Amino acid sequence: MLSQYYRETSGTLSFSREQGSNFAKKVANDFNPLHNVDSRRFCVPGDLLFSIAVKKYGISRTMKFDFVNMVTENVRLVFPEPSDEMVIGDGHKTYFSVKRSGEVTHDPVLQENIINNYVTFSGHAFQHVVVPVMAERNVVLNPARPMVMYRSMSIELDRLDLTAPAIDFSGAIFEYEGKRGSITLPFGLVEDGETVGRGEKYMLISGIREYNKEDMDVLIRMYSDYKSNNGN
Repeated sequence: MLSQYYRETSGTLSFSREQGSNFAKKVANDFNPLHNVDSRRFCVPGDLLFSIAVKKYGISRTMKFDFVNMVTENVRLVFPEPSDEMVIGDGHKTYFSVKRSGEVTHDPVLQENIINNYVTFSGHAFQHVVVPVMAERNVVLNPARPMVMYRSMSIELDRLDLTAPAIDFSGAIFEYEGKRGSITLPFGLVEDGETVGRGEKYMLISGIREYNKEDMDVLIRMYSDYKSNNGN
């Protein structure tokens, strides 16, 4: 599934705007404007980078992914050999890193399950989590420049003999000062009614302003219209 969303040439991975945008829209259900093909600030979805790293390096008992710089269509990434800490860059700049410890499995069923469940959860975060939690605090994003940046995610599993752990979202933590803030999305991993792991996604936000219904309506309408026009 993932191979259609990147190009691999001479040991490097790169992404067209269409590949990054199609993954965001068709796989992650993520309609962040930064992933639009025609966006001036286009970047490859962090969830695509996460998915490729999981496919290449497997699932570890503990994993942390830190996204440092935005990957654009001009970047050619080099994925190093597996180790406890891997820095993925282009030879000049670091774009993201993977830290891991404990046992590792390359079980394709578990890899696919973790990727699909996490990416689905992550992609729904904007409309179903970010917008409502900001409204509760009486603030809204500027619809002219909504900026939600994926900074990091982590997963810790109690064991690896799993097949289909589901994500159990436990509520958002929103902090802000002035026009900038952050949202943390903690979650549990549950299989057969047992909690088998935990994790969190951390995002940075800018363009925060005092709540007004008009801005909120515009923001939701922008998201809904783009989704209906581009989501297949």
